[in-house]
Amino acid sequence: MLSAAPPTDKASLETISAIRPWAEGLYSFKTSRPTEFRFTAGQYARLGLQDAAGNMVWRAYSIVSPPQANELEYYVIDVPNGLFTGLLRQKREGDSIWVEKQSYGFMTAERFTDGDDLWMLSTGTGLGPFVSILQEPSTWQRFRSLILVHSVRRANEFAYDEFLRKLKSQTPFSTLPAQLHLVQTATRDVPEASDRLQGRITTLLLDGELERHVGLSLQPETARVMLCGNPQMIEDTRKILHDRGMRPVRRALPGQFVTENYW
Repeated sequence: MLSAAPPTDKASLETISAIRPWAEGLYSFKTSRPTEFRFTAGQYARLGLQDAAGNMVWRAYSIVSPPQANELEYYVIDVPNGLFTGLLRQKREGDSIWVEKQSYGFMTAERFTDGDDLWMLSTGTGLGPFVSILQEPSTWQRFRSLILVHSVRRANEFAYDEFLRKLKSQTPFSTLPAQLHLVQTATRDVPEASDRLQGRITTLLLDGELERHVGLSLQPETARVMLCGNPQMIEDTRKILHDRGMRPVRRALPGQFVTENYW
C-alpha cells in the first residue's frame, strides 16, 4: 500500500533495535514500541517505510513478541523485488521505521470458547504469531495440550528452534498445566533429527502421521486449530478439517478453527 506521507496521528516513528538473520532470505527484527500500542497475542502490526520518491510503503507483519514486551518483534521473508522488503533490506540497527498505533487481526486464542487441545499449524514465517501466543500465560491456562507444527522447505529454516525447544522442556508457567508438543517438518530435506518429520502438513494430516507423532487426535470435540502461512496450505487444510466435521469460527457462531493468510 502506497501513501504520500505517514499519518502522524495514526503512526509513530520508531527505532529498529535489533536484526537477526535465520537463513538466506529469512530474518527477524525488533523495533521500539509506541507508548500507546496495545495488542493481543496473534495479532499483527502495520509498518511503513518511505521510498526514494517520498511515498510511504506499508505492510502488515504478525508480532512475534508477547503483549507484555517492551519491544515489538517480527519474522520476515525477503521478497525478491518486493517494494517493502527492498526498503527494509537497506535498514540497519538504529534506523527509523513507522509503526501504526493500532493493532489488527482476529487470529487469537481467545476466539475459541471451548476445546482441550490447541493445534497451531504454520508454514514458513507463519510461525511468528504462534511464538507470541506461546508466551501468553492465558494460552497455557486455557488448554490441556498445545501443539505447534512448523513446516519449512529446508531444515536450516527452522527459526526460533532453540527458543521453542527450551519452551517445550522448561514449561514457562510452572503453575499452569498445559503440555507443549513441538512438531517440525521439512518438505525438501530429509531431517537428521529423529524428532522431526518430512512432508507437507496436509500430507501428514491425511495419512495420520501427524496425530501418531503427537499422540493426540485432531477431532472437533477436543481440537481447536489455528492456521497461518501459505494460502494453499490453508485452503487444503480447511478442506481436511471440514471433512472431519470442523467449521471456522464466526463472530456469532462458535467453531473449531481460525486462519491467517501470509501472502
